[in-house]
Amino acid sequence: MPKYVIEREIPNAGKISASDLQAISQKSCSVLQGLGPHIQWVQSYVTADKIYCIYIAPNKEIIREHAVQGGFPANSVAEVVTMIDPTSAE
Repeated sequence: MPKYVIEREIPNAGKISASDLQAISQKSCSVLQGLGPHIQWVQSYVTADKIYCIYIAPNKEIIREHAVQGGFPANSVAEVVTMIDPTSAE
């Protein structure tokens, strides 16, 4: 199943409290449960003004639906075409 990187522009994302991040995570999981087993949140990276999320899903449309239902921005949704890491240099 395809993997996606979602860019969410959220001003001051890096200053969101731990309890607010927990509430956001709970909302996301609740929406995911309603959408069914075909979409999976892998993890997210919080930066100063953005959150980058990694999802496994059958298509971009279900990711955008998750964003709508959850009230999260999904400014960019890009399919991962390949991955590299330090072992790629060997």
